Amino acid sequence: MAEETPDNGAEENAQSGEDNFTPDTLDKPAATTGADVNLDLVLDVPVSVSLCVGSTEIAIRDLVRLVEGSVVALDREADTPMDVLVNGTLIAHGEIVVVDDRYGVRLTDVVSPVERIETLN
Repeated sequence: MAEETPDNGAEENAQSGEDNFTPDTLDKPAATTGADVNLDLVLDVPVSVSLCVGSTEIAIRDLVRLVEGSVVALDREADTPMDVLVNGTLIAHGEIVVVDDRYGVRLTDVVSPVERIETLN
């Protein structure tokens, strides 16, 4: 009878420097130091941030009838946090605030990396 040996795949990955990222490991801090990560490579990459207050479906017939002062009801309650999207991916929920006569958003809940990956499937 042949003796079974343990799978050495984990050892090979550790020796080659490869990391296996799974949803359960994404919320754990990486075992790297600040010297190992060079964020300067991505700090100037532009991203699109958008806020979704709500949505609705409307027939074109009703859409062309909209005039200044028309009200369109959305699918969310007034006290429901809005979605904060980065490049179309939900990253947080927040509420509208006013800062120096400008609108802003106060983040009330940040979506974890694990939750973001689960929504991709």
